Amino acid sequence: MPNATFALRFISGKYQGGEFPLRMDREIIVGRSSDLDMVLVEDMVSRKHAKITAAGDQIVIQDLGSTNGTFVNGEKIKKARLKEGDRILIGTSIIKLIAVDTSQVVSEEAARAKLEQTGQRRSVSGANKPMSGSIDEIPLPDLLQLLSTSRKSGVLSVRGEGGHGRIYLRKGQIYYSTIDDSYDLSPRKSMFRMLTWVTGTFELEAPDEKSVLEEIQESTEGLLMEGMRQLDEFNRIVPELPQPDQALGLSSPLTPLLKELKENELDILQLVINYGQMRAVLDRSPKTDLETAQALLNLMNKGYVAAR
Repeated sequence: MPNATFALRFISGKYQGGEFPLRMDREIIVGRSSDLDMVLVEDMVSRKHAKITAAGDQIVIQDLGSTNGTFVNGEKIKKARLKEGDRILIGTSIIKLIAVDTSQVVSEEAARAKLEQTGQRRSVSGANKPMSGSIDEIPLPDLLQLLSTSRKSGVLSVRGEGGHGRIYLRKGQIYYSTIDDSYDLSPRKSMFRMLTWVTGTFELEAPDEKSVLEEIQESTEGLLMEGMRQLDEFNRIVPELPQPDQALGLSSPLTPLLKELKENELDILQLVINYGQMRAVLDRSPKTDLETAQALLNLMNKGYVAAR
């Protein structure tokens, strides 16, 4: 770090798109009070919220007894050393520590003025959402970890390559999720599928305590751990699977005996017969995408199912 120049980039919230330079051997106070170094005007930010110190080869952030806390990479901190790529949550702003070209560094005064203009412009235009941004900048697992640790409530609306997902949170606990309001996908399965999205946008909307038939009971941490495990396993077998829009059917001639199949394999075989497409089989199966894909792969390897 000694020869690098760093900045704080706002990747979500009222000041999204703004940057603030970090000078070595300099201390920055962050908070709502207008006389501070970096001013964030929002209700969840304390008057003096946090202090960021750059000295020698270290950048350290310290919470100053704020009401709503300071978070780094999903963990509530009192004091923590920062490294490039770390994400800080203060109020509803997610801030990323980035390395910058020294030729592009602006003065603190200019950065402060631009932040103020950004916040005012988003407020006037109505674009000032409580928390919004891009999952290209902050992956969904990281974002959900931040929301969980900071005990946020609301509906996380995610628009990605797989559709429009909605994740319902109650004090940081995920209790329901859906994609395109489809009843074919269980809440848990919808959640796991959204974790595979790598591009798109998100917005934290106001809480919606609508009545749901099936609430997710796992802790958010447990759900994310299992979701990431399944994602790793699914990505490992993806090269062997048919494409989502590829047609599927029974092998002809059907040589192996049906009585040799396990119950879950018979269920997947019936879905192949009824719907005849990879995406439809994944959607209609009551099992997770990983469990369905594994069973389908077994059926193909054993000679029961063939891609068309």
